[in-house]
This record gives sequence, structure tokens and C-alpha cells, in this order.
Amino acid sequence: MPVSRRTRRSSLAVLATALCLGLTAGSPAVANTAPAQEQYRPLVHYTPAQNWMNDPNGLVYYKGEYHLFYQYNPEGNSWGNMSWGHAVSTDLVHWQELPLAIPHDGNEMAFSGSAVIDVDNTTGFGTREDPAMVAVYTSAYPDGKQAQSLAYSTDRGRTWTKYAANPVLDIGSHAFRDPKVQWYAPTQSWLMTVSMADEHKVEFYSSKDLKSWDHLSEFGPAGAVGGAWECPDFFPMAVDGNPDHVKWVLAVNINPGGITGGSGVQYFLGDFDGITFTPDDNGSYTPPSGTVVQDFEQPDYGNWTTTGTAFGTGPANGSLPGQSAITGIEGVGYTNSFHGGDSSTGTVTSPLFTVDSDYLNFKVGGGNHPHNPNAVLDQQPTPTGTVLADFEGDTYGNWTATGTAFGTGPAQGTLQGQQEVSGHVGHGLANSFLQGDATTGELTSPTFTIDKKYLDFLIGGGTHPATSDAPTAIELVVDGKTVRSATGSNNEHLDWASWDLSDLQGRTAQIKIVDQNTGGWGHLNVDQIILSDTQAKPQSTETSVNLVVDGQIVQSVTGSDSESLDWASFDLRAYQGMQARIQVTDLNTGGWGHIMADQFTTAVRPALSTVQRAHWVDFGKDFYAAVTYNDAPRGERTMIGWMSDWQYAGNTPTTPWRSAQSLPRTLQLRTIDGRLQLTQQPVRSLNSLREGPAVVLHDVTVPNRTIDLARRGAGQALDIDATFSLADARKFGLKVRTGGGQETVIGYDADSRQLYVDRTKSGAVDFDPNFPGVHTAPIEPQNGKVHIRVVVDASSVEVFGGQGQSVITDQIFPDSSSQGVQLFAEGGTARLDSLKLWHLGSYRNH
Repeated sequence: MPVSRRTRRSSLAVLATALCLGLTAGSPAVANTAPAQEQYRPLVHYTPAQNWMNDPNGLVYYKGEYHLFYQYNPEGNSWGNMSWGHAVSTDLVHWQELPLAIPHDGNEMAFSGSAVIDVDNTTGFGTREDPAMVAVYTSAYPDGKQAQSLAYSTDRGRTWTKYAANPVLDIGSHAFRDPKVQWYAPTQSWLMTVSMADEHKVEFYSSKDLKSWDHLSEFGPAGAVGGAWECPDFFPMAVDGNPDHVKWVLAVNINPGGITGGSGVQYFLGDFDGITFTPDDNGSYTPPSGTVVQDFEQPDYGNWTTTGTAFGTGPANGSLPGQSAITGIEGVGYTNSFHGGDSSTGTVTSPLFTVDSDYLNFKVGGGNHPHNPNAVLDQQPTPTGTVLADFEGDTYGNWTATGTAFGTGPAQGTLQGQQEVSGHVGHGLANSFLQGDATTGELTSPTFTIDKKYLDFLIGGGTHPATSDAPTAIELVVDGKTVRSATGSNNEHLDWASWDLSDLQGRTAQIKIVDQNTGGWGHLNVDQIILSDTQAKPQSTETSVNLVVDGQIVQSVTGSDSESLDWASFDLRAYQGMQARIQVTDLNTGGWGHIMADQFTTAVRPALSTVQRAHWVDFGKDFYAAVTYNDAPRGERTMIGWMSDWQYAGNTPTTPWRSAQSLPRTLQLRTIDGRLQLTQQPVRSLNSLREGPAVVLHDVTVPNRTIDLARRGAGQALDIDATFSLADARKFGLKVRTGGGQETVIGYDADSRQLYVDRTKSGAVDFDPNFPGVHTAPIEPQNGKVHIRVVVDASSVEVFGGQGQSVITDQIFPDSSSQGVQLFAEGGTARLDSLKLWHLGSYRNH
């Protein structure tokens, strides 16, 4: 309903009075607390009733129904047994879960793909009067090979038959997957876009009948290439709504190597002539000009000093012995710590200099082993104390082993089929990789009395917390309850960890080493379990370029497990006039245990990496495997993504289901800030879940603090539309799902011109080290204003900035009682021009 414009008000007291007197419209009361196991169940996002779900598949519209197929494990809450689950909707909001569509069997798993309506009956699976729905999916065979296959349905997707002559496209590859198929009218044929995952390419194929395919062309590598290319999508879009001006959009999902480091979706714009895709952006880049302080073009390091042996006596020229080809070198020389291979260590350090520029730009490559501020640089002795286990015997002694993962005695280092294990002391360790990741088991100590302050141990292997369905963890058990736990970091190197036991002195305890995980990194390595009065600290294993100011490392950058050097930058503005050094550090002796650097240059603007220069569909952690609908009404282009990230997807704290799909989003191609950008907004039918009148605010000055929207704004699922004007605040915005010390911050940084989501205090964040963080998206104010739309749900936020050109999707896991909404400003005041807040009901109840 229309709301009259009120007199501009600027004080906190006036805002609070307006809320309390009901000058905003009423809204439903805070929802009741959900049962513990369902507290994260989304109200407005699709989830299956139970079990694991990932990629959306086969998005197609037919006879009034939007079909959502998806990767699904019918037998458990972790990845495996991949099949096609199925749900339908008439409006993309209210979903009905249907029985399993395409099951796995003993011959194959059914990986991702697409679905089409064979209107002209090119396959012969149906008739022109009653055409078949045809799924084109990837058959994943037990030997690792991947090929493209067909299944079809003649009853609106309710039952399916696999084509007897599968596969229909097999090139003998182990990384050939995720076909997106569509009808291409100009050639009256089917067009397939399919991924060559490890080569960072997509291939285009053509067919007249979906059964016989001819290769057309390929695209890539291009853009971000730090991980596998998966789940491509390819579609035409009108530019600014003009049907006579069309560009093709190629969306490529990448894992890892997304804008936040894990999973992500990049896109390319260009033209398609029926055979070849030609991108508008050729990938060339010229960094900001500046003053070169070190280019490594001399035969030695000059006044830069070295330690160790890794960097040799001078810059490298080209690849070193045993190293793959190097790309991205500026000029001829660069520094490279691969002298002697990955096992060598050392540093190369600049002389002191006075910081007098805004940015230091440079190129970096090599291993992705970040600097750990809590780690020690030098080798430390094994702590002294009571040794509970050093695993040096032939058997486990008085420890008890169950299952098959740990065998009958300690491992002697690396097991068959395992990457090299390092960091253990002596010869033996507990290693649950016996017969691979598929084995499970537990190793339990006898009881002991806690009589020292710390329990120290070496640990490596998988990152699957004790709280997950399938952990790989070491646990301290007191009175039958796990009171401490730790995991590996998806690395075969063992490093020191320590638990402070000050509050448990005199208690009786046991140690359990648990491996219940059968997927990737489904094992654990443990050694040297010691009760001690000395706290062990991890030893640095970094491969990094560090900025050292006043003796402290203040900024750090690593490679991306690649032999290609890419641009990076240090922001020096906070250190003007201070003394600094550049240090290139290699303290890693394992895989990718080397670092490369080149072309250190001071400049007034930062250089941008390939990842930063790529075009991203979403800038959050939790939007992946995104694809669009075929045959949508009115030619609309609607996209859905899997709302998770492979860095921690198996560890999220949900049961009896795992994962949700994103809100369906309407895409447009618009000219914004002088360039074409893909924009997204939630489908309009989301409005059907709005309950009660909106909470409305106009013309409010937000002071330099946080203020509540009072109880009328609180809720578990919300749709918030807000416009702010820039004033003098450095940061401003909204906080949602607040309460009990929890908050998810959705803000705008006026200095960096970035929208951001901060979920570091959003609730449960400790189930994986990759989960907490701040995720940013660039966005320029329009006429001095910033528009933000936020859809909040039980376990997610989706933030649409501006016209939808900057989107951030993040999972959150707050307590059910944390339902507050707040406004905030930092470093000054901000102006809230308008806000509308709607409560959203569950699609299951409408």
C-alpha cells in the first residue's frame, strides 16, 4: 500500500518512538523456535525432506510445471550414490518433492546434466503430440570414466527410462561432464555445451537427434582457471531489453578458484555464430604504472638477502629442473624457491624501505600455503611430558581399534595410494588411509587422569569435524562426552595442535581417533599424543609473499597451486612513513612447497589478479553449479544455484538433510557504469510468501552505532528492500539474525566502494575453518545512493546490490532465537532513505 512521505527525522529517539508507537505497519510475531534438528531448515529455499543434495540439474519448464532435478544421494546425508532427485513447482517458489527420477546403479552414477522437451520427436522416444522429456546426463563409471548419456520420460517427468544404447558421447575422458543441451533454431539442431573439467575448457557439439554428436569448437582456458571447470551454461540475452541486440552468456562454474577461494561461477560475454563462441574480453591486462623496486632481471639478488637453499644464489630464468613450464614471468628473471625441488626451504628478503606509496603490486605463483600468525618459524622440539601414544610399536598396545581403517598396528609413514605423508616423528603414526578413504574405524586409548595443562599432538588428514555426520577427528572424551576435538586440514602433513586442559584437571578421560568418513579426505593422521605443561604450536609451512612492518607480518599473499604467476597487491595506505620489508618465504617441504615472485612495483592503484578481473555471477561463498531453465515462459532466463561450497559442504550442521538450492533468479543483461553486466533479482513470485503488511521506514539518520528495528522487524525469514544515501559514515547497512551475540552484517564500505557480508559471528561457524569470513562485491553508488535487497532465511542470506549486478550468497547457521534486525553506521552517520521489510512464510504452508 502507498505510504506518505514523512518529515525527515534524524535522531535515534525519534526512530525508536516511531517504531514503538506503531507508525510503521504491523507484522507477525517472532516465529516459535524450531526443533533442534530442523532449526536450519529453510522456509523459502528448496530442500529435500532428507539426505544429501548438490547441483541443480535438468531445469526445464513443461505443461505448467517448472522441473527442478538435482544431484541427490538417496541413501545418506553425505555425497555419494549420485542420482537425480526431483521436485516441481508452478511458480518457482512452492515446491513439491517427487520420487527419485534417475537412480544410480551398479554400472554408473548419474552426474549433472540438463533436460529438454523433444517437441519434434527427433529421438523417437515420444510423439509430436506427446513429446518426450529427455535428460542428457553424465554417466560416471566405476573406472572413473565420464561420458554423456540419455534418459527419457513420456509422463511429464514422473518415470524415466535409460536409453539402451548409452552412452551417446564418449571421448574416453575421466573429466568430461555436465552437458547443457538446448535447441538451436538457426541450424535446426541440438547444441551441447559440455565441460573438459581439468583442461579449463568447454566443448560445443551439435546433433540432429540427441544420439549422434558432432564436435563444433572449444573455448578456454580463459578467465579464472584455478580449479576444475564444471556445469557450463550457454544462452543468448537481449542487451538492455533490445531483442535486436543480443549477446551470448557463457557461465562456467569453477572449483576451487572462485572469487572467495572455493567454489564459484564466472561468466563470459560474447558472440556465437553457430559454431564458435568469441568472447568480448580477450583477457589482456595492463597493470597500473609505477616504480619498479625489484624485477629480478640481474644475475644476483643485489641488496636482497637469502636464507636456506630454496631460492638459490640468484633469480631463475625459466623453469628449474623437475618443474613444469612457468608462465606469467615479466621479462626474463624472477625468484623461484624450487631449487632442489619442493623439499628445500628458505627466504629472500628486501632491505628496509620507508613506505611512501599507496600500493605495492607484484606477481606471485606457486604453492597455496598461507601464512599462519600462530605458527612458529623454527623447528621446535617434541614437548616433554606423559606420552599417551607415539605409535612406534608393531601394535597399538593397550589402545583399542575397531573397524578396518587403522589396521592392526601403526602405519610406517605413507600408505598405498596415499599422497606423501610428512611431519610425523619417528617411523610410526596412526593413519586411517588403510585401503583408501572408503574404510572407517576408531582407535581408543585406555582411560587416564588429566594432570597437566595441555594435551599436545600431531595431526593431519581430512577436515571433517566431530560434529559432522561423518567425522575424521581426534576427540577428548570426559564422562562419556566429547569436550575437545580437532581435525586435519585436508593435507597429509602432520602439524602440532594443542588443547588447554586447565578446566579439566583431575578428571578421567580417553582419546578417540575417529574416521567415519568414506569420501574425499576421509582419513586422519595422528602422532605423538602427549600430556604436557608446554603448549605445542604449529610450525609454519607457508609459501608466501609477506609485507613486514616494524617486524610484524601485516599482509600476506600465496600462490594458487599453479606454475603461473599472477598479479597481487599490498595496500600500503595504513603504513605511510613506516619502515617495511618484503619477504618471500618458503617453509614448506610437501606438495606445491615452493613460491615464485616477480616485478615488485609501487603504484597509486592496485593491480588486479585474474580472479579479480573475472566476471562473477555471485561474490558469496555459497552459489555454485548454477544453471538456467530451458523453455521458460515468455523467454525468461531463470537461474538456480546450489547453495553451498565444496570447501565445507560435507560439514554443514544440518540433519536429516544437507544443502538447499538458491532462490530462482531472473537474469537480465544491462549496461551499468558504462559496461555490460549480468543482473539478478529473485523471481517475482517470491512476493507470494510475504505475510502481513510491511514494516516501513523513511528518511532516517543512522548515527555512529547500531540501533534495533524493535520486535516488529524481527524474524527468521525476511525480504528487506533498503536504500541508503552516502553521508560521512565509512560503513553502514543492516545486521540480521541478531541476538545472543550473533549477527550477520550486510554492509557497504564507502571507502572501497564494496558491498559486503560478514558472517564471522553469524552462529555456528566452527565446523570448518573455511566457513567464517567477510565476502565483498564491488558496487558504485548511483546518484550518491546504494540500493540493497536482502532475502533472509533460516540458514542463508542472499544480497542483491544496485540493480542486481553485485550479488552475495552466504549460508548462516544462527540460533533459532536470533531473529533481530538492526541498522548500523561506523565512522560517522548514514542516511536511510527508505526501507521496507516483509516477513516471509514457509512455501510448505502456502
